[in-house]
Amino acid sequence: MSEPTDVDSMPTPDALLHTGAERPFDPEDLVMASGRTVTPERVEWARRAIEERGAAALERYLP
Repeated sequence: MSEPTDVDSMPTPDALLHTGAERPFDPEDLVMASGRTVTPERVEWARRAIEERGAAALERYLP
């Protein structure tokens, strides 16, 4: 079998993810935690999610 070539299908490395416990998180963190590539549209989606749900928006994606 060959390796996936679609960047969106690759998981985000753990070293790039963090929770809000150590420091505040930003919309880009939420996009990466959701396994998506950071784009302006997704950053805006994340910004709205953070405004509506606070830290719970990020915590749902992290173990």
